[in-house]
Amino acid sequence: MRPYRGRIVLAALALLVAAGATLLVPLAFRQLIDQGFAASAGQAAVDASRVNRAFLGLFAVACVLAIGTSARFFLVSWLGERITADLRRAVYGHVLRQDPRFYETLKTGEVLSRLSTDTELIQTLVGTSISLGLRNSLLFVGALGMMVVTSPHLASIIVGLLAVVVLPILLFGRRVRRLSRTSQDRVADASALAGETLNSVQTVQAYAREPFESGRFGVFVENAFGAAVRRIRARSLLTLIAILLIFGAIVFTLWLGAHAVLAGDLTTGLLTQFILYAALVAGATGALSEVLGDVQRAAGAAERLIELLEAQPAIRSGPRPVATGASTGGGRLTINDLVFSYPSRRSERALDQITLEIAPGETVALVGPSGAGKTTLFQLLLRFYDPDSGVIRLDGIDIREYPLPDLRERIGLVPQDSVVFSADAMENIRYGRIDASDDEVIAAAKSAFAHEFIERLPQGYRTFLGERGVRLSGGQRQRLSIARALLKNPPLLLLDEATSALDAESERTVQQALQVAMRDRTTLVIAHRLATVIGADRIVVLDHGRIVEQGSHNALMVRDGLYARLASMQFGLQAPGVPEDRPAPDA
Repeated sequence: MRPYRGRIVLAALALLVAAGATLLVPLAFRQLIDQGFAASAGQAAVDASRVNRAFLGLFAVACVLAIGTSARFFLVSWLGERITADLRRAVYGHVLRQDPRFYETLKTGEVLSRLSTDTELIQTLVGTSISLGLRNSLLFVGALGMMVVTSPHLASIIVGLLAVVVLPILLFGRRVRRLSRTSQDRVADASALAGETLNSVQTVQAYAREPFESGRFGVFVENAFGAAVRRIRARSLLTLIAILLIFGAIVFTLWLGAHAVLAGDLTTGLLTQFILYAALVAGATGALSEVLGDVQRAAGAAERLIELLEAQPAIRSGPRPVATGASTGGGRLTINDLVFSYPSRRSERALDQITLEIAPGETVALVGPSGAGKTTLFQLLLRFYDPDSGVIRLDGIDIREYPLPDLRERIGLVPQDSVVFSADAMENIRYGRIDASDDEVIAAAKSAFAHEFIERLPQGYRTFLGERGVRLSGGQRQRLSIARALLKNPPLLLLDEATSALDAESERTVQQALQVAMRDRTTLVIAHRLATVIGADRIVVLDHGRIVEQGSHNALMVRDGLYARLASMQFGLQAPGVPEDRPAPDA
């Protein structure tokens, strides 16, 4: 709230004006009763004049009250919306900077729940509850003070009684806070499950598991409902206790006041004034009990948001800024004694003593059975993880010294599972370089052989592709991903089975495009279809996290090692010199 001090001051002034106007109302009623209605018939003309002035004063107070309340509502509601938007941006931006370990323990749906449901609770608190709480606190204090002025004896009795009844209310409020946190956790669990299932809806339908998933989601929803009922029950009891105790204290005090009027110790007007102030105190107390429930719920939500904001990524940017003006050129990669185990599998080495020197412009293929460590090496190059020991240098600099944005700007990635965002084709390709012109985007699409199918879309490059690119085939999504990497134009290109989703004809054309893209650029290619990497400058064979052999295709075939066995399974028994353009079956 600190950046909006000016609006907070204005809201506070409006709040004071509205509360002050409310506290003047009982005084006006006292004047009406004592100086008007209770006067003798012989003073009727004078009393009528006084009554007129009293009513005009009351209307003036109402006008001030209306203006102050309206201004307070606008300013406080604006603050609620603005702070909620700032909070969502801060949490989302912070979450985006987390490393993969963060997402190993926290589901995406959980994050989305905190961004939506929890921030809405904060919005309710800032935009409504805080304002109501402050307003009723002022009314409570002001009305209590005026009760002391009106009748110190009665006021001392009611203050003593209120002091006794407030303590159990505060103690019970702590239980409401704990239950609010639990309720929000159960809602987040349901949201996480729903997000996971909807993202895999085709698999769910393919296995006809709609009833199963509906039942599973129903269990989570019922758990959330049960937690909400416990919270609501506790909050209802808190309201019941607050209203009964406080109204009981007020009614008892007013009973004493009525007897004081009968005894002639108080005028009717003073008792009416005292009753109205007591009503304000009671109403403010009831409202404060409601606000206390909102505060407890928001406190639970704030704890969950603070957990996200306090999470610190294990991967930090390096201190050495690197000029990235020319993205091409360079690209020398040096890997020395690399050892790495995933945090969840510390006893198993995903990479074991990897040493590799890759010259600028060289194309190196990484092959081997599943789990050999190929994708792990890519993740280390992008610094999604840091090695347990050893070092990776890009252009002679330890990649841990690069600021993360600088490092990743120098690396282009085409993943096996292509990612298409909910936007049009133009913006999906432009994601590779945000400041690229339309002509540059189109040129990249042509290089990736994506231009032709994009032009055939209903609105061409401005065609909305649907969530995760559902309006495109797998091969089209992959070519879009390749175009994005080509537009980025980095010195180091990582291709993770980049042509796996293409048919034979598309694979041939995209391979030609990739040959152009790999020219004068260091390229690492992960491939299971060995026919796509026969022409690589060097083939590195990994097995159980170790480099077991490396060399050209022909040299590795002659050695009759792991690579030769893999090639034999794909090509059949074959002479070493397999033609580069021969298609191969899937591994």
